[in-house]
This record gives sequence, structure tokens and C-alpha cells, in this order.
Amino acid sequence: MASKTQTTPETVAKEIVTEFGTFIRIFSDGSVERPSQSPLVPPSLNDPNTGLSSKDIEIPHNPTISSRIYLLKITNPPSKFPILVYFHGGAFIFESAFSKLYHDHLKIFASQANVIVVSIEYRLAPEYPLPTCYHDCWAALKWVSSHSNHTNDTINNAEPWLIEHGDFDKVFIGGDSAGANIAHNIAIQAGIEKLPYDVKILGAILIHPYFHSSNPIGSEPIIEPENNLFHKVWHLVYPNAPFGIDNPRVNPLGEGAPSLEKLGCSRIIVCVAGQDRLRDRGVWYWECVKNSGWNGKLEFFEEKDENHVYHLFKPESECAKILIQRLDNFVQE
Repeated sequence: MASKTQTTPETVAKEIVTEFGTFIRIFSDGSVERPSQSPLVPPSLNDPNTGLSSKDIEIPHNPTISSRIYLLKITNPPSKFPILVYFHGGAFIFESAFSKLYHDHLKIFASQANVIVVSIEYRLAPEYPLPTCYHDCWAALKWVSSHSNHTNDTINNAEPWLIEHGDFDKVFIGGDSAGANIAHNIAIQAGIEKLPYDVKILGAILIHPYFHSSNPIGSEPIIEPENNLFHKVWHLVYPNAPFGIDNPRVNPLGEGAPSLEKLGCSRIIVCVAGQDRLRDRGVWYWECVKNSGWNGKLEFFEEKDENHVYHLFKPESECAKILIQRLDNFVQE
């Protein structure tokens, strides 16, 4: 009798089963690679160029949510600063609150806009499919808000920088690309559910927001779903999304979406780039909010000659400096 060949996990070839350029590769054994991921960098105290300090903190949750917090140089007497809870981009599948790309950007923003920034390390798809990231970011914002009661000794893992220097009358949320999508969804949640101690979101910053739907808008080409990159990425990050690409998380006017009138903040700025494939979606979102009956202050900013998240890749460019100045004005109004 011929013996059967025994196959072990070690002898099975590891093959790529899903790949989106160099952004993500998923292998047959379930492992994931992110070749384009920006290198991770440590926080630093008293940055020599800005005087800014940063440190990594743990936000109580199940599981714990990591975050990086940025604080300006403290004067005497100590100052109170607006708070920005920030959600990084990366199509929900890569990048990090600890990456050099975002660390460098948020150092510039925090020092120029005079804000405390709390940058959230939410869990990524596909290991943690959506809506996981939204739950993580909402839990993080609730934890930040819990610091508004300065006499409360029951805050789990309380952060002194927030208690001593945070102005809870000036709480902002923001993000770029997928992070801007998260910021929108968090603003919607804040219109439905109260934050601890009735903290209000003053403003939301949406930079090059990641939205889509089954129907093309503006100059978007008509592409079959199986060939449409945005459709394929959405299916990867949220494979069981009700209504697919028209799920309210990615299509703010999709089936069952809450009215934009209920956005839980007082001010919104939508930023787009003229050469960005998501440009028309940002304009569409701005127009939808404008016509929704929402009674806050809505602003719009476009850099016509730049591409998606140009301010991250070219932070020293004049266009990036103009954007930062506009966001600084938005926060300080």
C-alpha cells in the first residue's frame, strides 16, 4: 500500500490572496503586511523646535485603546488650551497615531494652532472589521470628555495634561481621509448620545473625507463595482456592511442614515484638494450638510492644485502651510 504524503502547515505555500498596491497584502495563512506603512516613532518631551511635548497614554476600554497626546510648552500661570481628538487616515487599513507621518504633522498643528491633540490608535481592518474603529474612537472621545469634571477622582487612568490644561468648552474632533469619515460618524453619534458631563463638540475638521456610494457624482467615472477600488476596499474593511457601499457609515445619505441635521457639533470645516479623486465627494458632503437644515456654522476650503493629503507628504510646502493656517483660524475663532 502506498503511503499518503503528510502535509503540515510548514509545507503549505504562503500565497497572497488579497492585495491593494503596496498598502496591504493579505496572505493565505491570514497574516497581513502593510508595505507602505510609515515608520513608527517615539514621543518626545520638550521638542527643541517647537517646545511641544508628547507622550503615549492608555485609554481604558476593552481592549485598551492606545493614544498619543501633544501638549504645548506651559507658561506661568498655566494656560488652558482647546482639545482636538484626532483620527488618522489610511483607508481604515494602515497608518498609525504613532507613525512618523502623523507625528510630524500633529506636532506642527498642535504648536501652531495652540491646541492639545489626542491622536487615537484605533484598531485597523481587516483584522478588526468595521464598525470596530468607530466604537474605539467614540470610547476615546468619551474618556477625554470625562476629564471635564475636575473634581472627579473616579476617572480610570486619568490624564493630568487634560485635567490641568484642557478647555472643555472648546473640544474639537478631526481627521483626514478615513479619519475624516470617522470624524463625521462621531459627530453623528454625538447628536444621538450625550458625552460625559454633557461636554459638547464645538467643531469638526474633515480633511479630504472618505465617502462613497453606488451612484457616481460629479466627475466620478462609471466603474463596475468589481473593478471599483473604493467598492473593493469598503468590502474588505466592512464585509458585512448592510447596504454595502451605501451603508450610512460611508454614504451619509444612504439607506437608514440619520439626518445630517442632527450632527452633534456647532461648526464644521470641510477641506478638499482639486486633484484628489475624493474631491467631488467632499464637495457633495459639504453641500448635503448645507442643505440639511443643520444650524451650525459650515466652512469650506479647497486647494485646487494639490492631491490627497498633500499636507502630510509635503508639510513644508506653501500649500500645506496655508491649510494649517486655515485650520488654526477655525480652532481659534
